[in-house]
Amino acid sequence: MKISFLGAASEVTGSQHLIETGRLRVLLDCGMFQGSRAEARHKNEEFRCEPKRLDAVILSHAHIDHCGLLPRLYAQGFRGQVFCTDATADIAEMMLMDSARIQAEDAEYLARRLKPGHPPVKPLYSEEDVDGLLKRMQPIVFDEWHELSDDFRLRLHPAGHILGSAIVEMEIADRDTVKRIVFSGDLGRRGMPLLVDPAPVQGCDVLITESTYGNRVHPPPSDLKEDLLRIIEKTVGSGGRVIIPAFSLGRTQQVVYYLNELFNERKLPRIPIFVDSPLATRLTKIFRRYDHTLDADVHRTLRKDRDAFGFDSLTYTGSRKESIAINALDEPLVVISASGMCEGGRIVHHLKHGVADERNTIVLMGYQAPHTLGRQIAERRKYVRIYDRDTPLQACVEQLEGLSAHADVEDFKWWFRQMSEDSHIGQAFLVHGEPDSARGLASILRDYCDEEPIVPELYETFQV
Repeated sequence: MKISFLGAASEVTGSQHLIETGRLRVLLDCGMFQGSRAEARHKNEEFRCEPKRLDAVILSHAHIDHCGLLPRLYAQGFRGQVFCTDATADIAEMMLMDSARIQAEDAEYLARRLKPGHPPVKPLYSEEDVDGLLKRMQPIVFDEWHELSDDFRLRLHPAGHILGSAIVEMEIADRDTVKRIVFSGDLGRRGMPLLVDPAPVQGCDVLITESTYGNRVHPPPSDLKEDLLRIIEKTVGSGGRVIIPAFSLGRTQQVVYYLNELFNERKLPRIPIFVDSPLATRLTKIFRRYDHTLDADVHRTLRKDRDAFGFDSLTYTGSRKESIAINALDEPLVVISASGMCEGGRIVHHLKHGVADERNTIVLMGYQAPHTLGRQIAERRKYVRIYDRDTPLQACVEQLEGLSAHADVEDFKWWFRQMSEDSHIGQAFLVHGEPDSARGLASILRDYCDEEPIVPELYETFQV
């Protein structure tokens, strides 16, 4: 059996891992690389997994860096099935359609700016490709074995990372043996708002685990609720606005859930609060649809509050006109808008209007990738690049890590301990982490597995 690491190897984006036997070719995730435009284009255009020859894709969850190239895979000939949870299938439909529209808009924008004779920049895929891919998706339920062929069976467990996210457990026949392989996807944290904790999984012959925060301990999520209140009260007192770049999926819903709690506790200042992201609005409806899968705190909230994601002073904006009107308001407010790394969407407009005002506060939550506007703001540069212009950064910048959806060192230790308690971990590979994080987690994982953990480089292949 061979495992090739075709994305998210020694980096934190573009998850894609290929498992091959003599009779089976399965891809774990098919994520889009996110980073500088030139590098992203180069990595996203070509596949090394031979799409036409793939038997299946196992999708751990619907973040774009895990599912974002599925329509391109379809466009290049993939006709197998994509196995995932129900919620992941519903979320992926919205995420991928939104991605196709953004690419079309970007291509149109670039066409107007390119010099005559420059080759046109085409979208990676179209809405028609998304439609074709969606017909290949096969939702399966958690915690049940699914026999996909004589050589392959699959079981998904809650990962606690985002709604619908899964830990992937596989048993694959290879010659005269059956190997158990576990893929963490993006492992979530224990005790987070909204989501159930990641599930413990029995040991395995091969473990592929993410390592995003493999050398970090997160602050407790409960602290973040008080931090949000502190920041809002301080900024309101100065007459400014709070600008929160937040991913439409997961992070926005967690922030709104905390604000809803503060509203119910009568602590939240009476100011306008906006979720300015059509995608986040649509995704929040999916959270409401699957609220029975959320954690016990949400169930307790819903016994006394019919909507955990809405309150009187909160507005979900829809049209571009409504979005533009927010920046015309001359009063304290909070705006939550995508994207989380400030690389596109309506948040860029809010930052353009707000970064130079010292009364304002920009609240960054979680990892900011290199070369992104979010990283420039996180580094508190004197000037940041917005729409090809250098703009002075005079707003206050706050970084809150409490809502990271990725496991930290303590979560990983707990999960590895559960996995190895009555069984074993054979060979382990650490992916989806920058080198320091991956190596840090490898030093911990060494105590739980039979062989020295490996941090693969991009495009490396291993026999297991």
